[in-house]
Amino acid sequence: MRSILVAIDFSENAERALAAAKLIAEKDVTELLILHAYQPYIADVNVTPGNVMPGIGGADFLTMTTELEEEYHKRLDGYAGDLVAEGYNAKAIWALGSVQSAIEEAIDDHVPDMIVIGRTGTGGFLDKLIGSSATHIALNSPCPVLVVPPQVELSSFRNVVYATQFEYEENNILREVFVLINHLGAKLTLLKVNSDTQPDIQPDNQYITEIRSHFTISDEQIAIRENKHVLDGIEAYCDEVKADLLIMSTRERSFIEEYLINPSITRKLVVDTHVPLLVFHLK
Repeated sequence: MRSILVAIDFSENAERALAAAKLIAEKDVTELLILHAYQPYIADVNVTPGNVMPGIGGADFLTMTTELEEEYHKRLDGYAGDLVAEGYNAKAIWALGSVQSAIEEAIDDHVPDMIVIGRTGTGGFLDKLIGSSATHIALNSPCPVLVVPPQVELSSFRNVVYATQFEYEENNILREVFVLINHLGAKLTLLKVNSDTQPDIQPDNQYITEIRSHFTISDEQIAIRENKHVLDGIEAYCDEVKADLLIMSTRERSFIEEYLINPSITRKLVVDTHVPLLVFHLK
């Protein structure tokens, strides 16, 4: 993997995002791009002397904001410097503006092979992307996106679950997944959760046979489960086998399919998962 973009907000979970990126990176090959998007305070022009924030626009306020920006600059450089000291190839990227626009610009400029983001649940990085922006990066980026939830303590990725419907041709994604699995030295299981709410159009055997014609998959690596809700079934299985990484793929959908027939399970997992979630994108 040539490069991994890691977005940090200096929260506790930024450390988890960095830890995840370091597990995936190859020290001699991968460049870790450490991104921080700084949003300067914009003064409210309606604030008048005697209100809560006196002195906005004055010398003291400008000094305070300048010092804060310099402090964040130093912290970002410190992250990159620590990684270099550990033997990683790292580069700090300072951006002004929203996190989403900063990531999109970094994607255009650096074309990373993966993006890693941390989800804090306490007003941190992913919370700034709440709603459509949150899912936009995870589901529509041109490269895989790893979402790291706050509950995890990362030491390795050894037990990986790939959740699939066995409804669409996914060999291109699986090819990338197997490269990653081999690099991590991990065990891979393909999981399908049957549910009345999930369309089941094509016979599973059709796609299992197709997958086996390209990859070595044993019976023990294929798990079929039943659950009223697909999301609950995926999370229950991950807990059962103590999975430390969940992989899913997402694809472009029509409006009717997305919102009326088959709402995206991946979209829900981005916000709710308590297992690190790696999202690939079907072309």
